[in-house]
Amino acid sequence: MAMDETQVAATELEKVRTKIPVLFDKEDTFYSTIEKGEVESISARDMRIPLEIRPGGRFGHFDPAGGDLGRGEGPTYEKAVINTVHMRHAIEWHKKTEWATDNARKAVVQSVKKLLASGMVEFRRAVDALAVSSDGTGVLGTVGVGTPPAGGYTTAGGKDTFVCDTDGYGVRLMRFGQMLSLYNATLTTRRAFAGGATVNGEAPIDLYDIPTKTIRVNGAATTPVAGDKLVVSGLSTTPPVSMYGVPYHISNASTGSWLGLDRALFPEIRANRVNANGTSLALPYARLAMNKIGDRLGQDHGTKSTAWMHPCQVQAYEEMAQSVMLINKNPGKQGVDLYFGEGDNFQIAGVPIRKHYSWDKKRIDFIVTSVWGRAEMHPAGFYEVDGRKIFEIRGTSGGVATSQIFYVVGSFNLYVTNPAVCSYIDNLAVPAGY
Repeated sequence: MAMDETQVAATELEKVRTKIPVLFDKEDTFYSTIEKGEVESISARDMRIPLEIRPGGRFGHFDPAGGDLGRGEGPTYEKAVINTVHMRHAIEWHKKTEWATDNARKAVVQSVKKLLASGMVEFRRAVDALAVSSDGTGVLGTVGVGTPPAGGYTTAGGKDTFVCDTDGYGVRLMRFGQMLSLYNATLTTRRAFAGGATVNGEAPIDLYDIPTKTIRVNGAATTPVAGDKLVVSGLSTTPPVSMYGVPYHISNASTGSWLGLDRALFPEIRANRVNANGTSLALPYARLAMNKIGDRLGQDHGTKSTAWMHPCQVQAYEEMAQSVMLINKNPGKQGVDLYFGEGDNFQIAGVPIRKHYSWDKKRIDFIVTSVWGRAEMHPAGFYEVDGRKIFEIRGTSGGVATSQIFYVVGSFNLYVTNPAVCSYIDNLAVPAGY
């Protein structure tokens, strides 16, 4: 009887592909542009940002035949104040994992070297998510109204599943394995997770599905409802306090405060808004957004904007151009591409376009990079103690456990020196499929 394959299976060599594809994004596009701007080193005390907020002097007519010239005034100065927030990214592994992959004969990737190299990348991606989305509260997602039922929420087996389908972010700002807190819609009550893998009322994401805007956490809260907020780890105050991102600085709200100044008393600190009221992007919106800046600061205000938006709004803009496009075909064989190339010539109202997949799908922001800065107590880097960057975990006995950990940390915040040069379009309709 002939020898079959099962008799030689034990001698067969296993082939493992050495190239490992990355199945998730590492985007830090917006934060990387702000990072290159103005940086101010500060202590634990607030940094002051002086603002010439109102003009001085009194203009009018007078009577040169003995008339009274009247009294004068000077300009008004105010101060904005900012302090830092403290952020960390923790990476932990078992010693067995390190030993099993510490050279090319054992594994196609040396896991610990990979962890060290990717730690800062992940930290920057998390900071970028806050920079583009945070209104100062650290909200990363809003519980929606889609499937599963009960307001975008369901629980099974001690795990909560959330659909985040009402805002312009979905679950894009989050990450598999990330720890989250749950708050009510007004951020006045924290709903602690319990059971599962929860720690201090936070639960880790163990299912992450961007297309369906769904996450599942390994823990359960008491009766979440539509409108509840999923908040970045490490915050427990009500309301939570996090980085000041785009929605915080670029806002025309007349309530609340901006860097310590009352928005109701100082209209000068409000940004310029064009409300699309749920309609699709239209050409007048962008021109109006730019002209509102001119109304505030004049034509020669000396700033240069960039229009940041999600690619879905780039598509909406492109579709307007395609609807009026004329194709002149010359004799001979020609390829066809009915889309417009992106780059330096892709503009809206004379402003270059930058796309960002983590941007609010319902919003376009006209960013002036020169007015953005970073107040920094400690730059992003490895957490160190006496030169040590890697630390051992302690076991239950008090001895050393066969696990190690390192941290990427940073203490800083973002500020804007002139909200009047900032403009935005919001409440845009999201094109089908997004």
